[in-house]
Amino acid sequence: MGVTHRQPGDVRPVRVASFDPADHPVPTGREEEWRFTPLRRLRGLHDGSDGATAGAGKVVVEVDAAAGVTVEQVARDDARLGTTGAPDDRVAARAWQGFERATVVTVPRECEVDQPTAVTFRGESAEGSVFGHTLVEVGPMSSSVVVLEYVGSATYADNVEIVVGDGARVTVVSLLTWADDAIHLGTHKLKVGRDARVRHVVVSLGGDLVRIRPTVAYDGPGGDAELLGLYFADAGQHLEHRLFVDHGAPNCTSRVTYKGALQGEHAHTVWIGDVRIRASAEGTDTYEINRNLVLTEGARADSVPNLEIETGEVVGAGHASTTGRFDDEQLFYLQSRGIPEDLARRLVVRGFFADLLGKIGVPELETRLMLAVDAELERPSR
Repeated sequence: MGVTHRQPGDVRPVRVASFDPADHPVPTGREEEWRFTPLRRLRGLHDGSDGATAGAGKVVVEVDAAAGVTVEQVARDDARLGTTGAPDDRVAARAWQGFERATVVTVPRECEVDQPTAVTFRGESAEGSVFGHTLVEVGPMSSSVVVLEYVGSATYADNVEIVVGDGARVTVVSLLTWADDAIHLGTHKLKVGRDARVRHVVVSLGGDLVRIRPTVAYDGPGGDAELLGLYFADAGQHLEHRLFVDHGAPNCTSRVTYKGALQGEHAHTVWIGDVRIRASAEGTDTYEINRNLVLTEGARADSVPNLEIETGEVVGAGHASTTGRFDDEQLFYLQSRGIPEDLARRLVVRGFFADLLGKIGVPELETRLMLAVDAELERPSR
């Protein structure tokens, strides 16, 4: 982990931002952005070696829209697409270049929506790569919940744009329950308006390899972003989350809380949390935390929080990261009270995730996710 205080005149490395994949170097695995990712398992999504099969796969979009919310399939030339900025890595640029139709979820201005809008992306095969694009556009002074769920088999790369208007309130949940053979590389870009609040939730449970990159930028003062994540990796599974919160407007707030559990040989999770507070972002209040619970031998969790501060006029800025093994003393205590071992393990893990699930704010989803965690615990660990 690290904290960097920049002085005037310091030059921060700038990533290439371009919609053209040719402008982005092919990852080799030596780059900081890619050093934890097993490139050989990406089926060519990063280097274009999937050229013969790009677009050959199929992901079907199914929609259950709440009253007042519109969901459209639009062509790639729709003027609303791409407003959160150009892709900053090669896979995101390939996804931008490769999609044919985008899913656009629109919450109108001053519309308060009581029920969640659910968009399901259903992969039909892991053979052949698929590229996708989703835009969630939340009008000023509105409120809503949008759930994006990914199921089935696919080799998939996508961009998700979330544009939150001034004074709006929105919760966007990405629920990744892919089949065991799925590969998914996703980039999420959030633009938070003046005095707007966004809760961004990523739940990663399925897939062979999943790599999600949420990025937050503030479009005016007073914005509030809460980023929550829950992940559970089984044997051989690679789950990676790379977050970047870019504080460029004054008096904004960010809170990042990610929790993960791992079990089984070669289960691997990666969490990278980067927060930048620019010189213009006076009055920033930020904190990020990542906690990992290792349930068995042979699993590995990498956790790297970073904080870059360019102004001393902040309300608060901090981070924390912990990785620990399953507490045998807790297990022994519960068993000594007559609780069977499998139930005792479930109770400990439930307790580990309970406070995080309580922050999501969607009761029916919280219950569903706790049952999903129970199901993960029942899977063979090796």
